[in-house]
Amino acid sequence: MASSQGMAAYAAPSLFQPHLARQAIRDAHKKKIPPLLGYYGGLGSVKVTRWLAPIGFDAVWVDWEHSSMNVETMTTIVHEAIFMSQGRTIPFVRVPGHDHAAIGYALDAGASIIIPQVETVEQAKHVVSAAKFGSKQGGSRSAPPFRLMRGVTDAPFEKGRDIFEAMNHQAAIMIQIESLAGINNLDAILTEVPDIDIVWLGTLDLRVEMNLPSNMGRGGTEPEWLAARQKFFDIMDKHDKPYGGFAFTTPPFGTPESFKEAVKRMSFVIQAADVAALAAMGEMLMLSRELAAPAPESDKKVNGESGHAVNGEKS
Repeated sequence: MASSQGMAAYAAPSLFQPHLARQAIRDAHKKKIPPLLGYYGGLGSVKVTRWLAPIGFDAVWVDWEHSSMNVETMTTIVHEAIFMSQGRTIPFVRVPGHDHAAIGYALDAGASIIIPQVETVEQAKHVVSAAKFGSKQGGSRSAPPFRLMRGVTDAPFEKGRDIFEAMNHQAAIMIQIESLAGINNLDAILTEVPDIDIVWLGTLDLRVEMNLPSNMGRGGTEPEWLAARQKFFDIMDKHDKPYGGFAFTTPPFGTPESFKEAVKRMSFVIQAADVAALAAMGEMLMLSRELAAPAPESDKKVNGESGHAVNGEKS
């Protein structure tokens, strides 16, 4: 079963190529395999990625949008995730905006892509065009002549297919819907741009855009919020489109029960984060300070004697 070897079951003929991530997401959506379980890599750190890679996450979200890194660092992080996990982890790079070159850089590195703040059909078509080779799929991506080594790492995953035709079917495209405009246009987007593989509802940005308390993206009970969220999921169900999001098993962001409920409809789940793991060090520090603080005067020994009284006398 695929889960026993992680996403290595969906590795291409060479780890220099993107995984068959599109197929993995489809299989998770159809419940052939469990949802992809990943962690959020918000630090942009090669060393952290190298350390986490052997753990066996199905995916890592490489946040190029909000982390300070250049193209070379992003590429190195993608390679560390793939090679140090022996293909068990699929890197998904959230690119900074909709830039054609950035999309190509991430795909050339061997990653799948996450596109933030998609609001219109035109934006979605631009993203798919930048990600695909050949006019048949409306592609405008430049074929990288030295990305793959001829006769060594350029074997297609299906015999008889040209490598660039094959690669159109490998890396996944995830879009993020993060505004009311995006929700209102989502039906048209999914109708006219079927090559989008999975959709993520960006609840933090959406709540900020709607002028609601951010709640760290954990939603709310406001009528306008509930209506927007319901409309999103109604459209997703109409198109039978895979959905991705955050779900956590521990407080303050979740419980085992809430996690099990959330993943019923999810194909891609971010359930850990490098930044959250390091933030937990602060909680450990606070507890340690509390435990290491001097005892109250009443608990101290005075002249070698306990400060506690027994029957009106010191013990």
